[in-house]
Amino acid sequence: MAIVVLIGVLVLVVAGLAVGMWGERGGPRWARGVGAVAAAIGEAAAKSAKRNRRIGGGSGSSGDG
Repeated sequence: MAIVVLIGVLVLVVAGLAVGMWGERGGPRWARGVGAVAAAIGEAAAKSAKRNRRIGGGSGSSGDG
């Protein structure tokens, strides 16, 4: 079941990228809107990951080794 969900998420990501690129190249208005939403979600995810690394929530070596 988890594989089906992961494949679904992958399909949505690839479709979002394709529509975003289409919108950047002068596609219809809805394609530009979907591209803008995808870009905003990507920015939010990048900021969240950066904040987690700064706080120390990222995976890294703890120096115990």
